[in-house]
Amino acid sequence: METPTVRWRRLLPRTPGRWAAAVAALAVLVGGGTWTAVADDGPPAVQREDRMLRPGGVPIDTSYFTAGGSGKRPAVLIGHGFGGSKNDVRAQAEKLAADGYAVLTWSARGFGRSGGAISLNDPDGEVKDVSGLIDWLAQRPEVELDKKGDPRVGLTGASYGGAVSLLAAGHDQRVDAIAPVITYWNLADALFPDGVFKKLWAGIFITTGGGCEKFEKRLCEMYERVAVSGKPDAAATKLLTERSPSAVADRIKVPSLLLQGQSDSLFPLGHADAMQKAISANGAPVSVDWISGGHDGGDNETARVEGRVGSWFDRYLKEETGTDTGPAFRVTRTGGIDSTDGAALKRGASSDTYPGLRSGGREIPLRATGGGGAPTENGTGTGTTGSAATGTGPATQPTGSTETFRNPAGSAPPAISAVPGVGGGLSQLSSLGVGLSLDFPGQFGRFESAPLATSVHVTGTPTAHVTVKATEGRDAVLFGKVYDVSPDGRQQVLPSQLVAPYRITPDQQGKPIELALPAVDHEFDAGHRMRLVFSATDLGYASPAEPATYTVTADGPLTVPTAPAVTTAAATLPWWTWGLPAAALVIAAGLLITARRRTATPAPDPALTDVPLQITGLSKKYAKSVDRYAVRELSFRVEKGQVLGLLGPNGAGKTTTLRMLMGLITPDEGEIRVFGQAIRPGAPVLSRVGAFVEGAGFLPHLSGRANLDLYWQATGRPAEDAYIEEALEIAGLGDALARAVRTYSQGMRQRLAIAQAMLGMPDLLILDEPTNGLDPPQIREMRDVMIRYAAGGRTVIVSSHLLSEVEQSCTHLVVMDRGRLVQAGPVAEITGSGDMILVTTADEVSEPLAEKVASLPGIGSAVRLDDGRGLLVRLDGATTSRLVADLVRLDVPVTGVGPHRRLEDAFLTLISGGAA
Repeated sequence: METPTVRWRRLLPRTPGRWAAAVAALAVLVGGGTWTAVADDGPPAVQREDRMLRPGGVPIDTSYFTAGGSGKRPAVLIGHGFGGSKNDVRAQAEKLAADGYAVLTWSARGFGRSGGAISLNDPDGEVKDVSGLIDWLAQRPEVELDKKGDPRVGLTGASYGGAVSLLAAGHDQRVDAIAPVITYWNLADALFPDGVFKKLWAGIFITTGGGCEKFEKRLCEMYERVAVSGKPDAAATKLLTERSPSAVADRIKVPSLLLQGQSDSLFPLGHADAMQKAISANGAPVSVDWISGGHDGGDNETARVEGRVGSWFDRYLKEETGTDTGPAFRVTRTGGIDSTDGAALKRGASSDTYPGLRSGGREIPLRATGGGGAPTENGTGTGTTGSAATGTGPATQPTGSTETFRNPAGSAPPAISAVPGVGGGLSQLSSLGVGLSLDFPGQFGRFESAPLATSVHVTGTPTAHVTVKATEGRDAVLFGKVYDVSPDGRQQVLPSQLVAPYRITPDQQGKPIELALPAVDHEFDAGHRMRLVFSATDLGYASPAEPATYTVTADGPLTVPTAPAVTTAAATLPWWTWGLPAAALVIAAGLLITARRRTATPAPDPALTDVPLQITGLSKKYAKSVDRYAVRELSFRVEKGQVLGLLGPNGAGKTTTLRMLMGLITPDEGEIRVFGQAIRPGAPVLSRVGAFVEGAGFLPHLSGRANLDLYWQATGRPAEDAYIEEALEIAGLGDALARAVRTYSQGMRQRLAIAQAMLGMPDLLILDEPTNGLDPPQIREMRDVMIRYAAGGRTVIVSSHLLSEVEQSCTHLVVMDRGRLVQAGPVAEITGSGDMILVTTADEVSEPLAEKVASLPGIGSAVRLDDGRGLLVRLDGATTSRLVADLVRLDVPVTGVGPHRRLEDAFLTLISGGAA
């Protein structure tokens, strides 16, 4: 039998320069942790140690990252988002480790390989775990200590991980700096804003966590109680508030970088505002950054955000006083399209002080225009005066601005603003002048300004003073939003697709009240109008099922914050554009010629018209690196009808390759052609490509069919081009399509995601880890889906870590390692070579006989098959013909002899540098 030493030698790299690292890895493995080299082609090399810790009595899966050097260094803990694991933050951990930090990541309770139930950052659960991890860091010899048991440590993380960063700072005085990203201040306010149940996001929360049974019992009971009633109770609000950072607001006294998303209907900008006020009141340095993306999608500016987080920790953990940590307030402003690559244009705006949400209020007079129907007689705003509309005189509010509308029975159909879970950055389209919201006639009231004489840039929370009444003494549940309306009135855009809910109780009705609208950063152009709308329903929230009539009177103008201290960065011009006009003309002409050469799309290749994919000389370097490659000189070809498996260890370059293939990033060298067309961002041929990315979100209350219809409508393509029936037949969901997605098993959700990727019946289908989280029967079903799809002459590319499944479902393989192609070809060709021989027999082989075969000269091992009718024989010097002769001599009833090697064996041999 193969000894452990022999096995390690066979798997270790055969390049002499890597032996030392490999032996060190083996030594650490024996010592209880698993070390792996993360980078071996540029200083400093980062190493990762994986181990299971029990900081709070529950097994927590951790990874510890360090880079060379013997000096002391600060530590950083990075938390992951809800539904994720430590693997989601690995790239950021590696970067920080390379920059001189000791970095610890972990999978929170109930996620990844960690144990325990999800308790939503309970101080006695997840927060206690973080304190235990800090204890562990304090014992590491390379971690800098402020005093015994007190490491120099910072915390960062997005969403769920951002909240635990805040909570840890409030509960553990050893935390020295934090940088939470797109997270919440009060979870009760996030899920029950103003007493209105945010039902879709709450349902997605539960679904993403793996179902109610994965949560602590109290939380599951709370959710089910509120979901049934449609209204949060005091106990639910108390439970979530106790587990929120706001509960320890007076104890968070460390430097805090707060990065919040503008495209975020889950945790809107108001949460970061509350954080800033509380933490700065404690005397700690605070900076606020409104990024472009958020939970609703869009550009999360990962590189910029991680860069700023790194600078923040350099200043407050390494105490590098010369480090620029950025302004006290920054906001990313988006507008227009870069004609060179189709990307949205972004520019930062900043202020030396945080302006809050109501700085520089400007009054915009409004007039009622009739909810959902034609404008009233004064609906155009004729006769409205005031500085907001005309630029002169005081702002005055027209009289008689009253609207009456109905809440329909069952609160259906609901108005649509954001669509939680769909993602894709729908909210980002508002900055490009595309409106996606929908209000139903008779279910809303609207108030409109006159055309704006000058542009108005709103930064913060608009406010309106209104009087609300509801019939029969009921609560009035309203949803407020401010639209940007084009001069001709035909196009209205809802900035960031945001809406604010209000529950107005009977004792508040009939009296003037102030209502805060969603905080946004949006420019209303001159000639446009502002339209304030109050709707009785919204898709994301629970509205009363009982019908009611609402009356809303605007008691004053709309007040919009303009944050005058915030200035947008100017586009920097090269010195020669003003200093040397003649030279500028020459240089500009040269740049124009080279830019045209660089951005011009290559002509189609007629010889490749029928080839789904050909990649030639593809290379992509890591950001800010001149010699480190994510993908290097990659070339391979895929034909029609193939199911191609893209394999490689973590860091092999698979994801980068797929992103380039989908036109999301641009290669540094080489080209990708799909059906002969060169791939560029927005290339028309991409309409023939469908893609499934792990973790696709669906609206849990809608049926599977309704989710697919909604997704296709969002693409803007004709309904007849969807081929929904064909996609559903291949996915094999049957009667389940009529059921709500919340009733689906994980396997059914995966198949629905595949069906979504197949809409339009793309000729090339890309699947990234489609079998993650599935049990064996579900994996088999997913395999059948892929095979059926390719059977029609289409092509499937699947990236997966399940080697045994790839071996059964794929016809061809591409194996990558460290960015390079290792081998490509048919599965049988790659697995059919090697030193493993399959011997089949007519009768069952006894164990003593198998032992006799194993003891033969030149035989490394011989193992009986599961059914006993054969042997797996590993040759160790003997030839196949010699083996057959010996088997005949031993009277083994041989019926067949042939090469056999599992894909796993072939894969390990390939990536370890051995011969195939």
